[in-house]
Amino acid sequence: MSLRKSALRFHRWISLGCLAFWFVQALTGVLIVFHWEIDDALVPGGATRVDLAAIESRIASLESGRAGATVGSLWETGGKPGRFDLYLDAPEGSSVVLIDGTGSELRERSDDEIFADGGWVNSLVVIHHNLMGGDTGSWIVGLSGLVLLSNIALGLILAWPRRGQWRRVLFPRQVKAGTASASYTWHRTLGLWCAVPALMTVSAGVMLVFSGAVESIVQPSTLATPASADAGSQDVGFAKAVASAMDAYPAARLSGVSLPSADSAFYRVRLLQPGESRRVYGTTTVYVRAANGEIAARQDALSDGPARSFVDGLFPFHTGEMGGTLGRLAVMATGLWLLVMIVLGFTLWRRRSKR
Repeated sequence: MSLRKSALRFHRWISLGCLAFWFVQALTGVLIVFHWEIDDALVPGGATRVDLAAIESRIASLESGRAGATVGSLWETGGKPGRFDLYLDAPEGSSVVLIDGTGSELRERSDDEIFADGGWVNSLVVIHHNLMGGDTGSWIVGLSGLVLLSNIALGLILAWPRRGQWRRVLFPRQVKAGTASASYTWHRTLGLWCAVPALMTVSAGVMLVFSGAVESIVQPSTLATPASADAGSQDVGFAKAVASAMDAYPAARLSGVSLPSADSAFYRVRLLQPGESRRVYGTTTVYVRAANGEIAARQDALSDGPARSFVDGLFPFHTGEMGGTLGRLAVMATGLWLLVMIVLGFTLWRRRSKR
């Protein structure tokens, strides 16, 4: 058997073996490109201004209204401006409380809710990230991504036209629909058109899963963190601490806050500056001491250096948000391309097996 025939057989059987899994990954990837907007659209109401004092009051109300409850963090929803998810831990279970910028509660969803109250949107995200299987699921997704990368690359090599045949292959004519020849022609043509952007998108996703290994190779600058300190008193409230952090970067938008705890004496405030590659969840970070409101450390995402920017840029590249709305649509199109390639490949195999 020739090397080409062996490569073709390997490409075929790996594709068939991973078909269902890759289909789920591609489908969930397409569906969650705009998941922030979809989730926010499920809850009535528009954009609001951000009132830090009102948000602090809501946090205090949630914690005082339930014995043993604590709000661990707050994150922007990424859909409608001025909305945040509060992550509430209580003895009876954890939940996510959606509020607007004025502190008004819009929705509460249990952490283990899969369908109701927008839970289905979050479920799609988690399936895409780790199959709802935690670290083990992430490893499975990462390893399958490596197999997908090798299979796309192999398919590109197998489909590569000979000299003088590029125009005929890229722009096929007179293809008889419903035949194995048609399935092969379009599988090859679409593969040549979109394999490179698919390789780039999948590569970013794989590197996100194995981010620790990527960082050990790229060796980005160390993130700024404050010197350790005992938790001590928490004399500074949420509003004052966040305002102090935002004063350091006046043009930035609030992305998230990790509140002080028994293990941390700081507010960790995440901000999104104009010019960062992300659309949500900026990586500019400010640590504010809970005892006195002083800034203990800060990390400016705009001056991180190329290695850190590369690592932090993997997520917005994979989601497409680095390129704005057009970038996100391009990522969605890449996912649709993979779905079409799976269908065409399976159809080709079925039609040839019936001969």
